[in-house]
Amino acid sequence: MSEAPVLLVDAGNTRIKFGWIDPGSGRREPTALALHHGALASLPRWLAAMPRQPRMALGVNVAGDAIAAALATLLGERGCAVEWISSSSETMGVRNGYRDPGQLGPDRWVSLLALARLGAASATSADQSAGSDAQPPLMLASFGTATTIDTLGPDQVFRGGLIFPGPALMRSSLAQGTANLPEADGDTVPYPVHTHQAISTGIAAAQAGAVLRQWLAGLDHYGQPPVLYSAGGGWPAVKDETAALLARTRERLGLAPAAIAWLPAPVLDGLALLAENQAQMR
Repeated sequence: MSEAPVLLVDAGNTRIKFGWIDPGSGRREPTALALHHGALASLPRWLAAMPRQPRMALGVNVAGDAIAAALATLLGERGCAVEWISSSSETMGVRNGYRDPGQLGPDRWVSLLALARLGAASATSADQSAGSDAQPPLMLASFGTATTIDTLGPDQVFRGGLIFPGPALMRSSLAQGTANLPEADGDTVPYPVHTHQAISTGIAAAQAGAVLRQWLAGLDHYGQPPVLYSAGGGWPAVKDETAALLARTRERLGLAPAAIAWLPAPVLDGLALLAENQAQMR
């Protein structure tokens, strides 16, 4: 009989995602569960549908002590202990370039572990120069409550990254912080002609511009264009603007087109890698 699956927990600022992995077989959850903080009461029903009940959970928490305590209590009642992951200077060959490695958000750190696993596949990217076997840098732009844009070098060193308000937070902050601006819901156009368009286009342009900034920084630093991955619930609001801006830039630089790959749950993917690694070390 295989060992019990390990529960995977990504406690974010707005929602908590749950997955699982059987470390022996590598089998993963068919569909991750995402719950708002106030909806944790529905978690036991999802757990009951698992093939076997977990006795251990690996998680990252950026939602605060109260959420961590609530999860520990809820899972503890089902005999499942939680281990919260913190960022470190090096894990599974990935090195943390932060001045204080522990200051890096654990969700970002764990996502970088998943990004590193994708590195070998990206080595065949269209960005490879003829005859070169060098792996390109990798970028992950995650559009959640906050947007984070992180770069992992070919040497598997995390160079650093950006943090700024995500698309929804930008939108709500304008509505709450000004007297006359609405909670905008408009399309993105080159020259907005009404307020909803102006806000939606401004938000998309700001997000896409930050992605382009980091992409160009990677190109300058490594001499190769980074392979870009996207994640997070805010991505649909900025996808078209980001893709168009990068496509125009690549064309002007004489680079072949390249798609932006979507990662549904990079934090859960990184936690799954950690669970497998821990199982191998036992």
